Amino acid sequence: MRRHKAIRYLMVISVLLVLVMFLTLVVKEHYDAMTTVVISAVIILPTLFFGYKYLDLHHEDYGYEKLSVVLWVPIGAVLCYLLNIVAGLGSILAVGIVGTIASFLPHLSEKSHYLKQLPASIYCGAFVGMSSVETTPNIWFVLAAGTLAGFFFMISKNLFLGVGGKLGTIAFGGVIAASFIYWLIV
Repeated sequence: MRRHKAIRYLMVISVLLVLVMFLTLVVKEHYDAMTTVVISAVIILPTLFFGYKYLDLHHEDYGYEKLSVVLWVPIGAVLCYLLNIVAGLGSILAVGIVGTIASFLPHLSEKSHYLKQLPASIYCGAFVGMSSVETTPNIWFVLAAGTLAGFFFMISKNLFLGVGGKLGTIAFGGVIAASFIYWLIV
């Protein structure tokens, strides 16, 4: 029970840190350093804190996505990357094609509970694969980012339920984490 609670808090804190870093960088682009700190401290942090504290964003039970479903996140990332970069279709068309194909998978067998779970994981991976070539330098990077996003997808099953943008946020977290590791290595 304590392990599940620790994993839940780790996931929430990591999502909040990624969002704070991203929003701080956006504010930093338009204002000087001191204004950035003030805006971040006065507006962004209390909003995130009160949003987490007072909104019902998750259930109290602890659930994790199955590994057999999570494996489709890096597959969706690689498929979208291949359509986006290699085939030259562009990110929007590539994610649209991958997402549309994924949406038809449950119709292959109406009784299959497994096939009903695949579209979300494939679509999450597609968000990873739609990154620009400057962000994702090669297919191995996309595979690593998709795998990290799959890990986040697995442990965030009961977090932020009903909140729009969960799959994109998970994909963003996977790409940011892979970028940070890539930056450390290279």
